[in-house]
Amino acid sequence: MNTTYYPEDDILVIHLSDAEAVREVSHGWNLNISYAEDGAPCEIVILEAKEKGLYPIQTEQTAA
Repeated sequence: MNTTYYPEDDILVIHLSDAEAVREVSHGWNLNISYAEDGAPCEIVILEAKEKGLYPIQTEQTAA
């Protein structure tokens, strides 16, 4: 998984896999999820990510 942020457009793209997207579904006006042929999500696109407080991404790591 990796992410790409486009600051000039405030768009965050989260790449979940290298699979080719065959279908894209809009989940509201600013969230699009792309799906691979097997039905697994492969990419998430969030519009106005920083404005909505979704970028920068904060992660936490805890010991198991």
